[in-house]
Amino acid sequence: MDSQTKQILRDLADRYETADFINGDPSWFMHQVEGRRNQETIGFIASVLSYGRRDIFMPKVNALLENSNGEPYQWVRDGKYKDIIPDNTACFYRLYNNKMMLALLNGVQQMIVDYGSIGEYVKHETPSHNALDALKAIAVYFQQRNIKGMVPAPLSSAAKRPCMFLRWMVRDASPVDIGVWADFIDKRTLYIPLDTHVLQEAHSLGLVSGKTAGWGTVAKLTDAMREVFPDDPAKGDFALFGYGVNKDNG
Repeated sequence: MDSQTKQILRDLADRYETADFINGDPSWFMHQVEGRRNQETIGFIASVLSYGRRDIFMPKVNALLENSNGEPYQWVRDGKYKDIIPDNTACFYRLYNNKMMLALLNGVQQMIVDYGSIGEYVKHETPSHNALDALKAIAVYFQQRNIKGMVPAPLSSAAKRPCMFLRWMVRDASPVDIGVWADFIDKRTLYIPLDTHVLQEAHSLGLVSGKTAGWGTVAKLTDAMREVFPDDPAKGDFALFGYGVNKDNG
């Protein structure tokens, strides 16, 4: 990567990683609650639902948050979500029906009961302090409970939403990401959350050549960002967002 492209990416990341970024972004939900366990819980739920149109999934997450009275950790631990989500196959959001959503929240509830919090589970299962092992541990937990498609695994998929969730939890000193797992996951090992929009911007900048949003492309794009942000490759997510905004407004 040439020095001019590196400088463009640094400038864009600095310009767009601001408190204003969270407005309309699913990371907003973590900033509406207090305490690490609440932030982990609503952050995880928000990440699972963060696909499709924001104007549709954001109200879905907000309805859950409001029902929890700002205490999503205790709400899930106590199983109060069962009061508002019926045990049937009616649609909850897009590909997820009510039964699937109940299964997911039952899994989170069990994780909280057994380990104390989502973060404590990840810490217990990731002695390597490596983000890839954390992503695997989260995916395996739900796969073992026959919860399919809601928490994609790395290597076999781009795992965009889990990578985004880990970015939120691990990156510190950020007005957007809360960094509550910075003490046990090394942010240098984080991966770029890859979707079709990010892939398009990465192509425009010549950072990747592959056209498939698979794990191989995630790894290549993250390696490219590590050239620019060696201690914090996921910062490049803000740069690619900013590049897209500037290009669309140009």
